[in-house]
Order: sequence, then structure tokens, then C-alpha cells
Amino acid sequence: MIEKYDIQKILVTTDFSDYSRYAFKHAVTIAEKFNAELIVIHVIQPAITPADYAWVAPPPNLPAEHEAHCRESMTRMVKELIPEGIKTDILLTHGAPFREIIDAGRKQNIDLIVMATHGLGGLSHVLFGSTTEKVVRKSPCPVLTIRHPKHKFKMP
Repeated sequence: MIEKYDIQKILVTTDFSDYSRYAFKHAVTIAEKFNAELIVIHVIQPAITPADYAWVAPPPNLPAEHEAHCRESMTRMVKELIPEGIKTDILLTHGAPFREIIDAGRKQNIDLIVMATHGLGGLSHVLFGSTTEKVVRKSPCPVLTIRHPKHKFKMP
């Protein structure tokens, strides 16, 4: 007999792109059906500072301002996209996105990760592989990947 799968905690990723906003709709639907908690995660990647390539030092409070802006954007997204009845938490971390998402999955005892198949990646996908692919391969729990309807699948 197959055991019933219970979803209590869902980790939904965001990079603030239209792709990740679209994935939120699916995460919200699943959370409503299972009466599950949504944990929204955004990972701030270490940036190559201008000092690495130029003679100018970066502004001293740029990282703090960027983090505050990300937290503000996450709070706005939660209010806009997630109904009040769903228990929600915000998780803002720093590091490599796939590692931080997987780590959050383990530490938070996540039952399901919901993420977009594409995001703001661009050239980094060609060089390093996509965050979504790495999460799917290494996740401690099931991962639901959502493809935005505007992003058409093309056979390689």
C-alpha cells in the first residue's frame, strides 16, 4: 500500500523575476490544499565588487542597503501574492543559491520545494548550470519546477 504524502512546509524560491512570481501561484495553491506553511527564500549572491576590476572602492553601506531592499521586496511579494490565511515566513540568506536552498530544505524540514525553471540567470546558466537543475539533483525533498508559459520549450 502506498503511504499518503503529507505536505506541511513548502519552500518557495524567488529571485523577483516574473518566472518566480508565476511559481508562487502554484505554491499558494498547494499550501491551501494541504494547509501548509510557506517559507519564501531569496538568496543574495556574493557580488564581484568593483574593487576587483577597478581602482574605485564600493560604497561602504551598499550590502546593507541591498539586503534591506531585498527584505522589503520579499515582504511586498508576500502581501501581494499570498493570502492572509496561509502561515508564511521569509528567509533571506547569503551564498550560492542552490546550496542555500538545499540547506534551508534540510534545516527547515521542508516537504516540498517550489521554484521556477528559469530566472534572472542568463549567461551564468551557460557557464555554471542552472540553480534549478542543481536543486533538483541534490534536494533532500521533492522539487516542483514551474515553467512560465511565456518561456517556450525548444527541443535541443
